[in-house]
Amino acid sequence: MTLPMDIAPEVAEALANNHPVVALESTIVSHGMPYPRNIETAKAVEAEVRAQGAVPATIAVLDGRIKIGITKDQLARIGDPESRDLVKLSRANLASCLAAKGSGSTTVAATMIAADLAGIEVFATGGIGGVHRGAETSFDISADLQELSRTPVLVVCAGAKAILDVPKTLEALETLGVPVVTHGQSEFPAFWSRNHPDGIGSPSVAATSGQMAADFQMSKQLGLGGGMLVANPIPAEHEIPTEVISPIIAEAVRDAETDPNVTRGGVTPFILQRIFELTEGRSLEANIALVLNNARLASKIAKDLTATARNG
Repeated sequence: MTLPMDIAPEVAEALANNHPVVALESTIVSHGMPYPRNIETAKAVEAEVRAQGAVPATIAVLDGRIKIGITKDQLARIGDPESRDLVKLSRANLASCLAAKGSGSTTVAATMIAADLAGIEVFATGGIGGVHRGAETSFDISADLQELSRTPVLVVCAGAKAILDVPKTLEALETLGVPVVTHGQSEFPAFWSRNHPDGIGSPSVAATSGQMAADFQMSKQLGLGGGMLVANPIPAEHEIPTEVISPIIAEAVRDAETDPNVTRGGVTPFILQRIFELTEGRSLEANIALVLNNARLASKIAKDLTATARNG
């Protein structure tokens, strides 16, 4: 049976000729940022990947087809706040959406699945999901972690989203056997901040994109399965220091817990919106900066991987 998947000509040509390709998710466009900054950011991230010598492949599901690389019109559709037919897709609902000829934006997990199907090894995002605060009673753990343990894609992020329980997220990743490497510093970053308020050490550190590419290549040669998580700290000039953002996150979490209108599925969007309001938009600007930074590093890793493949 032929997969319901369309690979954009630019992406298909790059893959056929072993040129670097970087996968990009679409949920950050549909659900992660306000209009029109979401579309502007998506275009800027694709431009950054191209500036680094790689080919961007933004992934989404439209009308029952997986799109590996999208057009300007398709991006406009995904980013339009009036596009009510778009759902957030993860492993659990990806197949049913495709079978129903539906449309949706891809989370980290769904983007990894689609990228792997297309033969793309590197994916740049903002932050991964993880273990939510209070997960010991709610069991609220993102599917991103399981996906990292089973799908062979290297994911570049700025750490787990800072509203999560980051220490438990790292513990879960270790249990699942996911290699976690931080770029250029010994502490695991905290999304909007370069460091977690508790100073959480990274399981591993790499100074160069070549080292990270070599680690991932060796994992594949050993047949270990699964992906690899690269944590790329937000540039210092764009970070929100932990002493500033931590009390804001705590206030946003309290607001979500006490608001009777916030359902479980709406907790994360509510908290992120409150943080945006409490920081007077600074969190959004930091988010854009870190996504662009991740796209740069992912492009370099993708170039190193393709160079290794060409050289045998």
